[in-house]
Amino acid sequence: MAGKIFVVGTPIGNLEDFSPRAQRILEQVDFIAAEDTRVTSKLLNHFGIKKETVSYYEHNKAQKGEYLIRRVLEGEDLAIVSDAGMPAISDPGEDLVREAHKFGIKVESVPGPSALITALSISGFPSGRFCFEGFLSVNRISRINHLECIKNETRTLIFYEAPHKLLKTLNDMREYLGERDICIIKELTKIHETVFHFNFTEAIDYFTDNPPRGEYVLIIRGAEFRAELPEFDLSSAAEIARKLAKEGMSASAAAKEAASISGLKKGDIYKALIEN
Repeated sequence: MAGKIFVVGTPIGNLEDFSPRAQRILEQVDFIAAEDTRVTSKLLNHFGIKKETVSYYEHNKAQKGEYLIRRVLEGEDLAIVSDAGMPAISDPGEDLVREAHKFGIKVESVPGPSALITALSISGFPSGRFCFEGFLSVNRISRINHLECIKNETRTLIFYEAPHKLLKTLNDMREYLGERDICIIKELTKIHETVFHFNFTEAIDYFTDNPPRGEYVLIIRGAEFRAELPEFDLSSAAEIARKLAKEGMSASAAAKEAASISGLKKGDIYKALIEN
């Protein structure tokens, strides 16, 4: 009989956020797949948990994924953890969970802290509808394509960013998204947790003078909603002017009003109006 995979949330900074259930699961499983075994060993040691850990991260996930799945199919229970927060969210654990479902392995969530939700909750930005965008690619073309795809997104946008890439990311965001309000939160749940409210230019100025340290969550106000205006041709614009003229407006005034509505030239509308 196959074992089970537990997706276990771990603290994003404050060890007091580690749930009793998560501790119990890590004590009970046969082994643990960790993004960085050194980081996970500190957590396990703090809570007195002695358990085999296997390295599983972006660059070895193909090879190690098969190994982990095979052990679970043979009857062992596995816990997946990331360095901080919920695994499988912008994390290679996503691939392991997908493979587990293909093999009919039961996957159970042991929820814990999530940086994106924690940050959003203290940002003060609209939270009814939002998009989590993860990390921007370091590849220039992919980066630009990503920003171009979301520049008209009206929902709140959430990104993760590392300190050494923060200024470049802020500059690219300002260039492709335009000036926006942004809430930048660093070191969530840690001693130096800080919430900044800026626009892009203010953020760039601040972090130019104060080199970034720690991990960051960026929460960006969505684009302003713009209802798509109907497209007008000369015939439809002239029809608007004609209706206005029937209501008592002079031909010149009707053409001017139709021009403001349609975006076409007043002279062209006036000519079409008086010719019919």
